[in-house]
Amino acid sequence: MSSNTFGRLFRLTTYGESHGPALGGVIDGCPAGLPLTEETIQEGLNKRRPGQGGIASSPRQERDQVRLLSGVFEGVTTGTPIGFIIENTDQRSHDYSDLKDVFRPGHADFTYHAKYGGIRDYRGSGRASGRETVARVAGGEVARQILLRHGIEVYSYTKELGDIPAQCMDVKNARNRPFYAPDDYVVEIWEDRVRQVKAEGDSLGGVVCVTATGAPAGLGEPVFDKLDARLAYALMGVGAVKAVEIGEGLQAARNYGSKNNDPITPEGFTSNRAGGMLGGISSGQDIVVRCAVKPIASVAMEQQAVTVSGQATTISVGGRHDISAIPRINPVLESMVCLTLADFWLLSGRGL
Repeated sequence: MSSNTFGRLFRLTTYGESHGPALGGVIDGCPAGLPLTEETIQEGLNKRRPGQGGIASSPRQERDQVRLLSGVFEGVTTGTPIGFIIENTDQRSHDYSDLKDVFRPGHADFTYHAKYGGIRDYRGSGRASGRETVARVAGGEVARQILLRHGIEVYSYTKELGDIPAQCMDVKNARNRPFYAPDDYVVEIWEDRVRQVKAEGDSLGGVVCVTATGAPAGLGEPVFDKLDARLAYALMGVGAVKAVEIGEGLQAARNYGSKNNDPITPEGFTSNRAGGMLGGISSGQDIVVRCAVKPIASVAMEQQAVTVSGQATTISVGGRHDISAIPRINPVLESMVCLTLADFWLLSGRGL
């Protein structure tokens, strides 16, 4: 399988499957001299790990304890590849024994079977599982440390869950609330919605907004390596993401040019409909992206499916699954933005 590496100068290569012995990665291109410990990386992993998403989360219990294998000496990066490993400790592979010959709706079973000549790890979707993102978060936390040294902060909040939007926008404190909610009022409403859908054996999607503050003007390249294009590529590479909006996004298509433009005064921009990027290059404003997150594909409701031999069947997916990828996907999306911005920062020649 190719395409397991993200980035050009700051590069993350990941490995591992949902029910294998471990997942992990190698970061190449991180400069020497960056303070880094396992505890620093662990903070982001704790936000993503199973059991941390409240009532919407899978009951699978993984400590997701990261262990650094190389590239760090006495608490500082050495400039050599940073290797890390995160062991799987709570797999229940027998939950999938009845599914190995069935293509589940909404999963990558059929496409992996077609691409790799019938060879695939059916346990928890293998490499196509959302569990693969644990290595992205570990890599993203390293990238985050580069950005924080220069005053660039990346955070997210849940704008909508199960077609119910949040109202207030206290986004800075969202990571401390259930669901990464931007207000206290909506938490109970979302919890009730999750309980209802869980009782029905179904799942929920939503919308997550990721913002980067403090990024300087000038990050990004013209034409094929536009910053917004690379961000969209990075975020669409997360399995549950089905659409990405930059700034006003789809709403820009419904507006007039005179209304959609961000006026510029001697004091700076007076609005940010462009989402912090013009011509694919950062403007110095907040970088704002929104991700449409699909419902979890594994549902207990009976659905039509087909077997590997082409026979019609029905399927009800058991096992341990999230009701929604939100909020555990939030740190994943933050990490992909961190990886992208750190790569562009180093490509700009700014260094540590």
